[in-house]
Amino acid sequence: MSSALPVSSSSTTSSAIPLELGIARPAVTGEVYDGPLRVLLAEPRGYCAGVDRAVETVEKALEKHGAPIYVRKEIVHNRHVVETLSDQGVIFVDETDEVPDGALLVFSAHGVSPAVHESAAAKNLRTIDATCPLVTKVHQEAKRFARDDFDILLIGHEGHEEVEGTAGEAPDHVQVVDGPDSVDAVTVRDENRVIWLSQTTLSVDETMTTVARLREKFPNLQDPPSDDICYATQNRQVAVKAMAPECDLVIVVGSTNSSNSVRLVEVALAAGARASYLVDYAKNIDLAWLEGVRTVGITSGASVPEVLVRGVLDLLETHGFGDVKSVTTANETLVFALPRELRTTSRV
Repeated sequence: MSSALPVSSSSTTSSAIPLELGIARPAVTGEVYDGPLRVLLAEPRGYCAGVDRAVETVEKALEKHGAPIYVRKEIVHNRHVVETLSDQGVIFVDETDEVPDGALLVFSAHGVSPAVHESAAAKNLRTIDATCPLVTKVHQEAKRFARDDFDILLIGHEGHEEVEGTAGEAPDHVQVVDGPDSVDAVTVRDENRVIWLSQTTLSVDETMTTVARLREKFPNLQDPPSDDICYATQNRQVAVKAMAPECDLVIVVGSTNSSNSVRLVEVALAAGARASYLVDYAKNIDLAWLEGVRTVGITSGASVPEVLVRGVLDLLETHGFGDVKSVTTANETLVFALPRELRTTSRV
């Protein structure tokens, strides 16, 4: 990842060096673990710097301006976070035309296109932009390469808010490539002026598969100037890969509309977990999943508050899984500054 991170209050990111795997592996390769029931708890997990900034942005806006405030789309893709903020007076809308003229509107962590900014301005909305700075970086890359008249192949999920926002920066230059199977339909004007960018929350492995397919078709395809898949997404996938081969079951805490959470289930299965499921809350766990299981891996998506993970751990403890070991593969210290409108908390 580039060391030049926008709107950052810390230049330290994360260590890619494994710190403490903490896994008691069988002495013989292929031997089945038969020790006490245990939980392997992935580190890092949960909130990333961009999500933490976005949620705090809404909380500080409520504190400064009072309810109601409006948020376009979900501030982050987590059901618990959205419901909690709704209870505090936040009104989530799909489009700016649902917001009363002159009201306060927060843009979500996933970013928006210039057209959304223009529609907000047309309604005289006061706006606060909670876009993750790492998403903003991809927006800047799209604008830069569009100015240089490149065809931009944006690897990401069609219809995802982040992809719509990035593509909207240069709609005449961007094509969305939704996975390896979409490559055959891609056409470009000049095979010597093609670059790929990506949604920040994708699976690293699947993205590289898509890039390989694109490069077969366009040998002169250029790489982005820095890694677009965010550090947190990568770190959470690395931690899951480290523990998955030891797990009979991996439970990922996260919502179904969270791209990075869904990817963690896929990564766990690909890395050797016998089963993996995505749950919003501990109450969503089917106890039948625990039958015959001795090792449960636990992680959470980048938009998941730790209280939800604690709920899962408490449930597992009541069913004999009280031995919890951390599997640590990185140490995250990155912090992003709040939007400038909220760097004081006095009420106006």
